[in-house]
Amino acid sequence: MIIQSKIKDSATYNQYIEQVSPIVEKYGGRYHVRGEKIRSLGDWRPERMIVIEFQNEEQIRQWLTSPEYTAIASLREKGADAQAVIVEGYQR
Repeated sequence: MIIQSKIKDSATYNQYIEQVSPIVEKYGGRYHVRGEKIRSLGDWRPERMIVIEFQNEEQIRQWLTSPEYTAIASLREKGADAQAVIVEGYQR
């Protein structure tokens, strides 16, 4: 899963960040990228990028609809504008 976010309210977004990691991990997610140090190679200038690996799309759906996540989702919505995509990986 790849997420691009633009922070609107850093205090609110930081509350979300403090709470979301254990929930992601509970549902099988593993962070690979989570930060703002981005060097653009073209016109795309994202402010913040997050890359989370899940074993399958079902884990993502379980995470996003879990009681734990839905309890904090409003913090993300108030704290940042975000777009997300699910991208299938490859087998090594």
